[in-house]
Amino acid sequence: MTMKDMKRRTRICLMISAGIMALALILSLAGLGVNLGIDFAGGLAIKYEMHQAFDQADVEEALRAQGIAEWQISKAGQAQTELQIRVKEISDEGVHALREGLEGALAPKYPGMDTENAEVGYVGPVAGRTLLSNALYSVLLATVLMLGYIAIRFDFNSGVAAIAGLLHDVLITLSFMVLLRSFVQVNSSFIAAMLTIVGYSINNTIVIFDRIRENRKKTAYASLSRVDLVDASVKESLGRTINTSLTTLITIVTLYIMGVDAIREFALPIIIGLLSGLYSANLINGHLWALLEARRPGNKARPKRA
Repeated sequence: MTMKDMKRRTRICLMISAGIMALALILSLAGLGVNLGIDFAGGLAIKYEMHQAFDQADVEEALRAQGIAEWQISKAGQAQTELQIRVKEISDEGVHALREGLEGALAPKYPGMDTENAEVGYVGPVAGRTLLSNALYSVLLATVLMLGYIAIRFDFNSGVAAIAGLLHDVLITLSFMVLLRSFVQVNSSFIAAMLTIVGYSINNTIVIFDRIRENRKKTAYASLSRVDLVDASVKESLGRTINTSLTTLITIVTLYIMGVDAIREFALPIIIGLLSGLYSANLINGHLWALLEARRPGNKARPKRA
């Protein structure tokens, strides 16, 4: 493969990713961005163990009677008898009144409702913004530290290519959170999911870069251009990368299918991030490194394969 062919292939991959990001950006500008949950946007979360089957319409009627216009109701537990209510727009003073109103309306209909051990959590909008900013700082700090580590272990261009792939995976995951906003909320578990994606993505890339470094030292690969060297290294690492990714995906998909809502909010971003990391590690990062190496001043091009 020539440098021109490699540029065309890398450009196609980047155009696909850019299209997804652009669509998410347009939706965000139109007011259909990430569906922030209570942890970030602020609000109230109440959890009751009903000890019996309940009708969601009764809960909605009780919320309307308290003047609540927007809510999220879900069932959890093995027998689906656990009631979870999330309300975004509510003041700190209205939390107690809402709880009293709910229990007064539902307890007579459902005698098994456990009001004494109810779990109530309230997050103010200021705390939500602080949590969001801390999440961004943690991802940025991890990115900078990994750039330094890869630059020392390999070279600076490898670090730049790896971080570019990492940012690609993070942005793709965020874009899908916009596209799937009707199905998933972004809460504090999303931070853990993003950090997991960062670690897993960089691990796949390091494996491939390590194989590139080893192959550069072998006389059998001395006649290959950088582009062909990257292709050969990716092919040699492909079996390992696919096997580890599939093993992780099977576990995460099972958690998503069988888990409760909180587990799904954590599992879905990881599923998207793992697929994006598999894509970028094998089709983007190595070729980006080859482009950077070719443009480095004083760096002679490796001979093309005959």
